[in-house]
Amino acid sequence: MIKEFISLEWKQHFRSSYWQKNLALNIFLMFFALWISLSFLGLGVGLYPLLKNLYPEQDPFILVNGYLFYWLIGDLMLRFFLQKLPVMSVKPLLILPIKRNVIIHYVLGKSSLSFFNFLPFFIIIPFSVILVNNGYNVSTVLSWDLTLLVTVWMLNFVNFIIENLSAKTTASFLPIASLVGALYLLNSFNIISFTDIISQGILHISNHLALIIMPLLILSILYYCNFRILKNNLFLDSTLKSKVQEVNASSLEWTKRFGDIAPFLQLDLKLIWRNKRTKSMVMLLVFGVLYGLIFYPNPAYKDLEYFYSFIGVFSTGFFLINFGQFIPAWDSSYYKMLMSQNIKYTQYLKSKHTLMVISVVVLFLLTSPYVYFGWKILLVNFACAIYNIGVNTHIIMYGGAFNRKKINLDKRAAFNYQGTGAVQWLIGIPLMAFPMLIFGFTNWFINFEVAVAVLIVLGVLGIVLHEKLMHIISHKYKSYKYKMISAFSQEH
Repeated sequence: MIKEFISLEWKQHFRSSYWQKNLALNIFLMFFALWISLSFLGLGVGLYPLLKNLYPEQDPFILVNGYLFYWLIGDLMLRFFLQKLPVMSVKPLLILPIKRNVIIHYVLGKSSLSFFNFLPFFIIIPFSVILVNNGYNVSTVLSWDLTLLVTVWMLNFVNFIIENLSAKTTASFLPIASLVGALYLLNSFNIISFTDIISQGILHISNHLALIIMPLLILSILYYCNFRILKNNLFLDSTLKSKVQEVNASSLEWTKRFGDIAPFLQLDLKLIWRNKRTKSMVMLLVFGVLYGLIFYPNPAYKDLEYFYSFIGVFSTGFFLINFGQFIPAWDSSYYKMLMSQNIKYTQYLKSKHTLMVISVVVLFLLTSPYVYFGWKILLVNFACAIYNIGVNTHIIMYGGAFNRKKINLDKRAAFNYQGTGAVQWLIGIPLMAFPMLIFGFTNWFINFEVAVAVLIVLGVLGIVLHEKLMHIISHKYKSYKYKMISAFSQEH
C-alpha cells in the first residue's frame, strides 16, 4: 500500500499544472537547497579546526555540545515557519477500503524524510569523522550521532504539535514565540540552565548508549500525539463544517474626544482587531517591549551606548514601524470607496498619525522598567520616543504616499510579504539608521547628554512643525490619489 501511495503522489506532483507553471521556481529552490547543503557541509568540515584555533585550551566536542540548546530552539523556529506537515489528497482514499491508520502512518513517516531532518547531518557527519580521526572513541561518536538523529525526529514532531496549536489561535506565531521566548529567557537569566542540561544529557547518553531508550520513549510519545491529532481530523466532512465565529463589538466611545478624526480612528481600531494580519501585528508588540532583554543584560553591550538609540527607536516605535509602513495599503480593499466620500484627506491621515503617537507613548511607558539596567537607558528611550513622535511618524506617513501594493487582511501574518515593496525596505534607512547615526556621532564627539538632547530637540521640532508637515504629506497623497486607486484595484 505504501508503494501505491508513493506512486500516486509522484504522478500528482509531476502532472500538476503547478509544477509546470512554476518550473523555474522549482529549479531555483533545488539550487538553493544544494547551496545550503554545501554550506553546511563546509561548516561541518571546518568546525573542528576552527574551534581548535579559537579555543585551543578547550575540547571542540564539549564546545559543540554547549551550543546544542541554541541549535534546538533555532531549528524549531525555522521549522515552524518553513516546514509544513506533508499532505496527500486523502479525500478520494477515504471512500476506499483503506484503513485510516495506514494513511496516517504514511503521512507521518513521510515527514521523517523532510529536507529539514537531513540538513543538520551535513554538519554532524563530517564533524564526527574528524572527531574519530583525532582519536575520539568511535562508539561514543556513533552514539552521539544516533542521539542527535532521535533529537531531530523529536523536533520534527514537536513542530507539528505546535502548528496544530497555532491553527487554533488568532496569532499563529504565539505558541512558538511563547515557547522559544520562555526557554531563551529562563536560560539567559540562569533560572534553568538548558544549555547545561542538554549538553550534559546528550554527552551522558553518548557515553552510555543504553540511555538512548529515554529519548526514544519521548519520540514515541510525540509520534502518538501526532497520530491522534491527525486521526481526529481525518474525516471526509471535516472541511465541510462551517465555522461559527462570535463577533465581539467593543465600545469605542472614548475616541469621540479626538473630534473630527474619531470616525477614522474607530475604523482603524476595528480594522486592526478584526483581521488576522493586523491582529497578529498587535500581538507582536510583546516582542517589541521585551526586545531590550536581548541586549541590556548582556555585558557585551554595556559600553555600546550608541546602540541604545537603535533599541529605543525600535522598542518605542514597534507599532509605528509595522503599522505605518503599510499606510494606506491597510485600506486597499475599500480605498476606492473611501476616496469617493466627501472627506478631507488631512482627517484621514491625522487619524493614522494619532494612532501611532498613542502607541509610542504606551510603548515608552511599558519599556520604562528598563531603568533597572541604568538611568541612561530610560533617558535614551525617552529621547527616542520623542524622536519617533516628532520625526519618524512624519517620515513613515510621507513614505506611505508611494505604496502601490494591495494587502489581503485575511492572510496569515507569519512570513507574509504581501504588500511589501521597495518603499518598505528603503524607508527603514531614515527610520532606524538616521537616529542611530545622529546619536552615535554626537555621543562620540561630544558626550552622552548632548546626544540625548539632540534627539529630543529634533523630535520637539517635528512636533512644533506638525501642521505644516501634515499639509505637505496630504498634498503628496492627493497628487498620487488616482495612481493608488488604480494600483489597489489590481490583483497581485
